[in-house]
Amino acid sequence: MTRKSIDECIRSALEQYFDDLRGAEPHAVHTMIINAVEKPMLDVVMKHAEGNQSKAAEWLGINRNTLRRKLLDHKLIK
Repeated sequence: MTRKSIDECIRSALEQYFDDLRGAEPHAVHTMIINAVEKPMLDVVMKHAEGNQSKAAEWLGINRNTLRRKLLDHKLIK
């Protein structure tokens, strides 16, 4: 079984998105991709960090307060 890189998966999904538009103009592609990727990324990283926000923030290369805000925004914590 051949594994696709994250880059290949994103490219493939974007090509499918543009094909599905059938010539219609896209809108807010950047926001759409960030919203589609950020929540599952945070969820998986937090799982592997066993809920440790400091560790997860370090792995993500972001400030712990930024991580906490993003987790709240995506309703991954209360």
